[in-house]
Amino acid sequence: MISRKGLRTTTILVAMVVGVVSIILCCCIVLFLNRYRSAMVDNARTGSAQAVSQVSNTVGNYLRDMEQAMELVEQSMSESPDSRDELLSTFLKCRPDVVAVTSYSAAGELLDCWSPGREPKEDIFQNLSFDLERARLAPSPYMTAPHVVTIFESWYPWVVTMTESLTPVPGGDNAAAWVSLDLSFSNISGYINNVSIGQRGYCFLMDGAGNIVYHPQQQLLYSGLKSEDTGALAALEDGSYADDTVIYSLTGVADSGWRVVGVSYVDELVNRSVREMIRLSLWLAVLVLAAALLTSWLLSQLLGRPLRDLSSAMESFEADADHFAYRPVEGTREVQELSGSFGHMVLRIQQLMSTVRQEEVNLRKTELKALQAQINPHFLYNTLDSIAWMCEQGRNADAVKMIHALARLFRISISKGHELIPIAKEIEHAENYLEIQKYRYKNQFTYSFDVDPGCLDYYCNKITLQPIIENAIMHGLDLMVEEGRIDVRVCREGEDILFCVRDNGVGMSPEQARAILDEDAQDRTGIGIKNVNDRLRIYFGKQYGLRITSELDVGTQVEIRMPKIKEAGEHEAR
Repeated sequence: MISRKGLRTTTILVAMVVGVVSIILCCCIVLFLNRYRSAMVDNARTGSAQAVSQVSNTVGNYLRDMEQAMELVEQSMSESPDSRDELLSTFLKCRPDVVAVTSYSAAGELLDCWSPGREPKEDIFQNLSFDLERARLAPSPYMTAPHVVTIFESWYPWVVTMTESLTPVPGGDNAAAWVSLDLSFSNISGYINNVSIGQRGYCFLMDGAGNIVYHPQQQLLYSGLKSEDTGALAALEDGSYADDTVIYSLTGVADSGWRVVGVSYVDELVNRSVREMIRLSLWLAVLVLAAALLTSWLLSQLLGRPLRDLSSAMESFEADADHFAYRPVEGTREVQELSGSFGHMVLRIQQLMSTVRQEEVNLRKTELKALQAQINPHFLYNTLDSIAWMCEQGRNADAVKMIHALARLFRISISKGHELIPIAKEIEHAENYLEIQKYRYKNQFTYSFDVDPGCLDYYCNKITLQPIIENAIMHGLDLMVEEGRIDVRVCREGEDILFCVRDNGVGMSPEQARAILDEDAQDRTGIGIKNVNDRLRIYFGKQYGLRITSELDVGTQVEIRMPKIKEAGEHEAR
């Protein structure tokens, strides 16, 4: 009974059942996943904040440890030189993490350096551990960002420096105004490097102005492959901030201007948990899948088979429309109506195709006649101009010979209205034209024909060579001082016939050669050549026609390619 229902009714009934079930199920899953994702983001923010707090405590302990060490150093600096050296030597043995203790004059000159087993270089180009200008402006003590020690030879440890101003001792000989403590930063950097929030999360240190103190990916920052928006982060209060992709957690380090920033990624932390939720949702998706499979089976039985038959019929019609015979397809009411409409369309298209083919044949024949009509007046004008010139010069006998040659020329060109003539006739036509032109140009050029005898019985378009030779004389040889020459060659090349007209004239540039065959060319130069090329393409196809090669002051060669044709009616335009 259901197969008798309309396609629209059947589709609506099935789609309503599946749609309602799918919508309810999807809404439940979406709501649940949204709440679950929100809860996971909150948990991720809490975990990130805890990790950042631990880093802040560790860095704070590190700074307090430096302050205690600095107090010991300050006390030693108030002692006599011998006692001071003994105290600092003992201090360095007890604190292997201390790289160096240095003192500086009020002018910023390095006075003393205490380091286990190492002496500073004699010539120090730059001391990154001490900056006099900053020491004068910064509150005492002040902390530098991590850097390398540059005052030793071939030893460049990674340190952080604390600098403290000294109070001169009355009556003492201690001229030191500043003391600096270089403490190895490897322990704290190693700890920060090992902190991970998820698989890709990390922590870094920055100061209150947003300048990075230490970053575990500093090489990427220096190379420009990574960047941190520390300016925006510096403006935020301590706490956790999350957007759709990143969670930022910020905590200040006690008794310092440093802040710890934790960076974690929402997709990594949340999606890992969402995957677990997806597994729980698969059982619900099975219900939708079962309903979809059942729907697909019903639609396949009711609609798929007749529609496939109809599609196969359309493909057969597309492959061979002329010999296609259509048989109606059975199915639902809409399929039957579609099948009947397609049958009517097939008959109408076959009728239109037949009409279009006939009209196309007539149109192409008309185009050929129009092109031929354009060539004949052009040639006749040039020839009559030559005869008139000879009459003006009193060469009446030569004019009579030219008129007879012109009559023979037109007898061949008319050819009883046929477009194709034997190649032998085309060669005779070209020879008559050259003979006429020799009168006009007073034997200023010579010519030769090299014709393969096997080509004479084939057919070609009439008035093919004459426009090419005319262009060679008028635009190639007419401007020459020395004697010109035209060579005409006809040969076979595979399944084609190749005509070649070569002259030793003034030649032309590649741009001029291309312009001659340009479909949009408007000047008179090359009108005959263009029409020859158009006629060949209309008659035989775009793979045939003319190819012009030329070189300035060397000459021009025109190749004409057309297929081998044995009979005049063998290749009608279509």
